[in-house]
Amino acid sequence: VGATATGCLNGGSEDEETDEGEDGGNETDTDAGDGEQAAVEPVDVPEDAGGPVCEMAPANFPGWNAQAVHEDGERAYFCSSGCMVAYKAYPDEFSVSDTGIAGVWVTGLETRELIDGREAHYALETDAERLDDPMMTNPAPFEVREDAVAYVEEVDYLAEEDIVGYGDLDTDRAD
Repeated sequence: VGATATGCLNGGSEDEETDEGEDGGNETDTDAGDGEQAAVEPVDVPEDAGGPVCEMAPANFPGWNAQAVHEDGERAYFCSSGCMVAYKAYPDEFSVSDTGIAGVWVTGLETRELIDGREAHYALETDAERLDDPMMTNPAPFEVREDAVAYVEEVDYLAEEDIVGYGDLDTDRAD
């Protein structure tokens, strides 16, 4: 699987052994007890959290990281919006839970603060040199569509059609 829009995909196989525990270093956090619904709010990324896609430490990338919470309260943390896209697109390979995703947050490109990833507008950046991000290329998240439009208008290789919503972040975009 390529990494044009998603940043990084873990190159390791499922059969690969790790020294990081039973979960392969994919740190999760459960907010809800049995029968309770998870709090659908972002949380601080734990210092020891490992990303389920690339296994990098999301806490090391506060200006880029993202997170998701599942309906059962399990959380996944990502170094970047690109890893979040891979996680969403390939749940059988990366998901930390069998339940649906209840909330997603990504770091806004301009604000460097967490924004609602389901409501965000993603500019499908393809130039690894343009952004100084932790991975090759990542979709650039914006809270306001007009800001995404202004971003793509600044470069000749992007157009307004290169702005997509969360629902459009599928396997084709991830690849």
